[in-house]
Amino acid sequence: MKNKAILFLKHGKDKSVKRLHPWIFSGAIAKIEGHPIEGDVVDLFDCDGNFLAKGHYQPDSITIRILTFENEEINSTFWQKRLEIALAHRKSCGLYNSNKTNVFRLVNGEGDYLPGLIIDFYNGIAVIQCHSGGMYYQRMEIVKALKEIMNEKLIAVYDKSEETLPFKFPGKAKNVFLLGNANNEIEVCENGYKFIINIAEGQKTGFFIDQRENRQILLQYAKNCEVANMFAYTGGFSVYALGAGASYVYSIDSSAKAIELASKNVALNNFGSNHKTITTDVLKYISNIAQKYSLIILDPPAFAKHTGNLNNALQAYKRLNANAIKAIKPGGIIFTFSCSQVVSRDNFRHLVFAAAASTGRQVKILHQLTQPNDHPISIYHPEGEYLKGLVLKVE
Repeated sequence: MKNKAILFLKHGKDKSVKRLHPWIFSGAIAKIEGHPIEGDVVDLFDCDGNFLAKGHYQPDSITIRILTFENEEINSTFWQKRLEIALAHRKSCGLYNSNKTNVFRLVNGEGDYLPGLIIDFYNGIAVIQCHSGGMYYQRMEIVKALKEIMNEKLIAVYDKSEETLPFKFPGKAKNVFLLGNANNEIEVCENGYKFIINIAEGQKTGFFIDQRENRQILLQYAKNCEVANMFAYTGGFSVYALGAGASYVYSIDSSAKAIELASKNVALNNFGSNHKTITTDVLKYISNIAQKYSLIILDPPAFAKHTGNLNNALQAYKRLNANAIKAIKPGGIIFTFSCSQVVSRDNFRHLVFAAAASTGRQVKILHQLTQPNDHPISIYHPEGEYLKGLVLKVE
């Protein structure tokens, strides 16, 4: 794609670029030479005309997502090189050829120097989600590069960008296979446990891959416990708890479809006799239980996707955690999370503190949790640290 425009920054607005932050906000732009449209690759210069970076243009609050700080062409060689680097990292993590895990994140946006692009790998099926027009327009180049570097390991590529692109994005197509074909339901393996993933209907790309290591930590605590997996979704934590030898596990979610898939996943692993499901509003349910459980998992959907919703979200998280701390048996364990990007680690820790203080119970932090190593965070882009979690012990 040819560069169609040059954007110049206002005086003093180049500091974040020099710190290698990959976003340029609209308020930092002094002028635009040319007529870029959404998705174009543009050049970025400082106010004195010095080259700074190249990136994808978007007429939004984040006007440029920087692809490179070098004056290089954004072509097939560029895409292949970036994807090779991402793949090499997953190989170094032991994920690429593991006989116990065949599901992992292959590209994590800014953490892999590819802002606006998510690629998750499900046992031969790559699922792409584009969060910018620039990545969407380049998806066939990305598919070509994936096939080149993964060879027979890659069976099919599914584009699931319809829900992640701007609502009025021009040319937005329905979710579709860009390479090969496969069933929407795929069986995968994570740490030896089996799961059925629905790439078409499931949330995000089909599965919460980012909780893999946190589910593994659950194995240390779930034996002989009465477990409530709140916001259970497809039952990831439920399967691990049963595998650890929990006395019984309740998977609780408002979605009947999610609960159905959770039950399938439990059965797929030959568990089930001590597994129950409840389809209900979790926020109402948790406020009406009286020390029934000795282990509670709180993994809610993002309560805030924008800073404008932050205060309401913090109050919602606080109420949820306070109810769980009140409800847990003495000596019980709570795994609690926030996946809201706008909720910082400090925000989360403070709201859990406030929730605990409101109950008057003694609470210890046993673990501080985050996303796994296939969800890397650029040190220059702290916004990429979206998953925060704590393991609490409540006396």
